[in-house]
Amino acid sequence: MQLKIAILGGDGIGPEVITQAEKCLQAVEDNFGHDFTFTEGLIGASAMEKMGSPIPEETLELCRASDAILFGAIGTEEYDNKPEAKVRPEDGLLYLRKALDLFANIRPIKVFPALVHNSPIKKEVISGTDLVIYRELTSGIYYGGKSLSEDGTVATDLCRYTEKEISRVAHMAFKAAKKRRGKLTLVDKAHVLETSRLWRRVVTNIAESYPDVEFDCMYIDNASMLMSLNPTIFDVILTENMFGDILSAQCNVLIGSSGLLPSASIGTENAMFGPIHGSYPQAKDKDIANPVAAILSGALLLEHFGLNEEFDAVVAAVHKSFRKNIVTMDIMGSTKYGTENVGDFIAQNIVDTDDNLNINDENIGLGKSTII
Repeated sequence: MQLKIAILGGDGIGPEVITQAEKCLQAVEDNFGHDFTFTEGLIGASAMEKMGSPIPEETLELCRASDAILFGAIGTEEYDNKPEAKVRPEDGLLYLRKALDLFANIRPIKVFPALVHNSPIKKEVISGTDLVIYRELTSGIYYGGKSLSEDGTVATDLCRYTEKEISRVAHMAFKAAKKRRGKLTLVDKAHVLETSRLWRRVVTNIAESYPDVEFDCMYIDNASMLMSLNPTIFDVILTENMFGDILSAQCNVLIGSSGLLPSASIGTENAMFGPIHGSYPQAKDKDIANPVAAILSGALLLEHFGLNEEFDAVVAAVHKSFRKNIVTMDIMGSTKYGTENVGDFIAQNIVDTDDNLNINDENIGLGKSTII
């Protein structure tokens, strides 16, 4: 398969982890006979510094001309501490999502058996957790009208949704539930917010078209509590933009690290893949950032295009790195392996299924993989 892939490293650790994801996609390209073309573009603070805009027109054109986008992270400490800034790095990502109509953000949350002890939550609580969050991505409070009074003492953010915006992501989530365990939970705040009442009304009506999917509704505060107390009750979670952002970030606690969870942002014509973690500027260029979330995002890219064997090969290589304890410091607390080490190991162990049966497991190590 031929694919044009736009590489948007962004800020902080973004370029470092996306380099490892690109390396793993190149391994897939070599081992499975594909033809991937990678082209870099600027976004965020790095784009502001070099091009004067958090999302230059050249980047937009690159993304529109590509089959998929691999995105790293966005944001810097400089702007985190400047709430008065009129233009921010994050504006680039928000604009890109809207411009490409990437309306559905899909975040799979699965506890890795080899890392279950890495979570601060008890093993018996999180074992078997396997859920996916469908988050509406191009509307809601992040995109609503904003205002600030002249004296700077009153601020307003408008949360707005239409039936169409809710309906299209809801249908996508219900179809996913049909292929999984057949359960969908709508998370909202319908006893307080008018937008949530619209969500509940629209999604409840849509549920009637999916009689084989068990459907229920849950308030965001209750869902957040149960996510820590009993996460295995969830299968597919459907929710609005801000609730989905917060709830999926909470899932980092379940996994035990923010460096393990990938995501896909899907539209009718475009698709973007990247880790759910932030730019972590304190770790920039220190070779300590966990590249696994970025690498698994690359795997989701492969799955999106129907390359299921290739997806399985990447995931298998990631699991092997866990079993061999070839991980970054956020997993073990203390380790001799850095970002590039982990990326190298995973890339070197992405092999065709038939070849995978012939790996000499005793010789697996950095630069030591031997096919016999």
